[in-house]
Amino acid sequence: MRNREIVTGFRKASASQGGQQECVEVASTADGGRAVRDSKNPGLGIQFYDPHAWDSFISGLRTGEFEH
Repeated sequence: MRNREIVTGFRKASASQGGQQECVEVASTADGGRAVRDSKNPGLGIQFYDPHAWDSFISGLRTGEFEH
């Protein structure tokens, strides 16, 4: 079972800096994963990612996997 306990405060993602319209906040979880929420509407809910999923996502960002 994954531990979804959030162990850090949420911080705005670096890609969301500079007044962009789509902003997310990220926090660390006890199992080494991440919790992600909409910074403009944090009450809408939180998505949780286990450490492997988060590492795969970051790797994809770095290699340009998600570029248009």
